[in-house]
Amino acid sequence: MPTTSSISHEIADTLRSEILRQQYRSGERLPSERDLASRFDANRGAVREAHSQLEQAGLITIQPGGARVQAIESASIAILGPLINLEEFPDPELVSQFLRTFGALAAGSAREALERANADQLGRMQAMVVSLAKHSKEIEVVQPLWVEFIEYMVEVADNLVVRLIGNDLKAQFVEQMVQFRFKPKLNKKIIDEVLDSLQQGLTRRDGERVGAAIQIYFDELRFSIVQDIDLRLDTLQK
Repeated sequence: MPTTSSISHEIADTLRSEILRQQYRSGERLPSERDLASRFDANRGAVREAHSQLEQAGLITIQPGGARVQAIESASIAILGPLINLEEFPDPELVSQFLRTFGALAAGSAREALERANADQLGRMQAMVVSLAKHSKEIEVVQPLWVEFIEYMVEVADNLVVRLIGNDLKAQFVEQMVQFRFKPKLNKKIIDEVLDSLQQGLTRRDGERVGAAIQIYFDELRFSIVQDIDLRLDTLQK
């Protein structure tokens, strides 16, 4: 028999999808607790739990007389994952915005990492870039290496705010994107230039150069993945 907790999650998931699909618009009230309890064959306690979950995500506010829908723009980052999974393929603009934002955070972390890194940490970064160059043609191998490299730089930078934001973004986006099995076709010339800049930047402890190279990498990744999504969407529409 389903528990109140599992039923509340089911109710919250359904209402969240309906709000994100704008079946309920900003400023509108959700159906009453009684109506929702009847719809989902649940007790009102489960409905209140679901409302609490939606309120924590910033999608609704609980007011006297019922729950009122908030604008999506005022919600928390917790809705990013559900937004990505809303359709068969993620919204290319949403993906572009994420990669642009994450790229900027990674580039900033790279600059901070070069300022803080000791000799051992710098040596490990250089070894990682050598490994990236060695496997640059093997997409399935090199992508995890890029993730490891970026995460290590964030660790060395030791910026708690960036690490917390990065953790949330990874949980809400990266793990969701894996299921789509994107295989970005990155421009080899651009990636070779990025790797060369990384090697030279690390050797000279030039944080600006390393940060710029990371930003270029994310720009190329963003272009490739968005192009892949657009092609898949075009195929579906034909």
